[in-house]
Amino acid sequence: MNAPDVFAELVGQDEAQRVLADAARGTGMTHAWLFTGPPGSGRSTAAVAFAAALQCPDGGCGECHSCRTALAGTHADVTRVIPEGLTLGVDQVRRLILEASRAPTSGHWQILIVEDADRLTEAAANALLKAVEEPPERTVFLLCAPSTNPAEISVTIRSRCRVMALRQPPAGAIADLLVARDGLDRREAELYAAAAQGHVGRAKRLATDPDARAKRHDVLQIPRRLTGLGACFTAAVEIIEAAEAEAAGTYTDRSAAERDALETALGKGGTGKGATKAARGSAAALKELEKRQKTRDTRAQRDSLDRALVDLAAFYRDALAAGFGARVDPVHPDMADTTRAAAAKLSAESLLRRVDAILECRRAIDANVRPRIAVEAMMTRLWQS
Repeated sequence: MNAPDVFAELVGQDEAQRVLADAARGTGMTHAWLFTGPPGSGRSTAAVAFAAALQCPDGGCGECHSCRTALAGTHADVTRVIPEGLTLGVDQVRRLILEASRAPTSGHWQILIVEDADRLTEAAANALLKAVEEPPERTVFLLCAPSTNPAEISVTIRSRCRVMALRQPPAGAIADLLVARDGLDRREAELYAAAAQGHVGRAKRLATDPDARAKRHDVLQIPRRLTGLGACFTAAVEIIEAAEAEAAGTYTDRSAAERDALETALGKGGTGKGATKAARGSAAALKELEKRQKTRDTRAQRDSLDRALVDLAAFYRDALAAGFGARVDPVHPDMADTTRAAAAKLSAESLLRRVDAILECRRAIDANVRPRIAVEAMMTRLWQS
């Protein structure tokens, strides 16, 4: 059986497509699902496509009104929440659960999709658990998380869900998608698919965004630039500032629109006693908005920086593979000459120490060490190793 069209962009996940298509038709259906897999594997893509298939009279044709609106995020009975900050709080989760408990207005189900469910606070996870344990009759919960690690997702929530484990898509399948969907030249598609390391969204950004390609190029020049301690600190500043600039550009317009909308709702520009009173009470609301926006910007900065660190680690991985003559495809095929030169100059032990320094930097940032301090320490280790 071929998978329905709504699953067309779920790359390299044939088994998941089959299971979800069967469930949409009633075989193996349950009220709560947990989609897991590495970054870029398509967790949210799978959840949204499954939501469309559940609402579709034909199990996911991809063409009807239900499919189109569910995929576009405008279906009245599909609610999708994407945490913008470092955590997802209990108040927001309670509002979402209340909304999801309503009877469907036009579809077969009331569906709540929670991306990055690993960011739920303890109180939020407990609120969601109660809803999953006692779900309304026509409500489906679709949760997405990197893994079923107890440190990331509640064991009890996991036990109430059917787990759909996605794998890292092969580079060839991602390249096929870039050629078919975005019209890329095959050679370019293969380059960006390899560089994305199994992350479909990252491959598309590299294929379509010159700024993303320029940033990757700058990151891959770092190994040859680390000629002294001063160069280490310069490289650290540049990689941090590049992440900050990318993050700032991501939400600038949205943040301004949010502030304008809130100020209008609070009576900006009004006159009279009521307007004066509203203006006095607006400071707290604006402060709360600024706090949420700052948290969102911090997450975007960390995500941008982490992509750069992953690219850098892959450079040394390619050099290590070249040094051993390993018959594996490089992550950065366009840097083959440079990685071979690094392999000829550095020992395997030295290359491994560099990879370890990058991984330690990622762990430090994840543990809330200030990114600048962590990156400066990493650059110094890369130079000294």
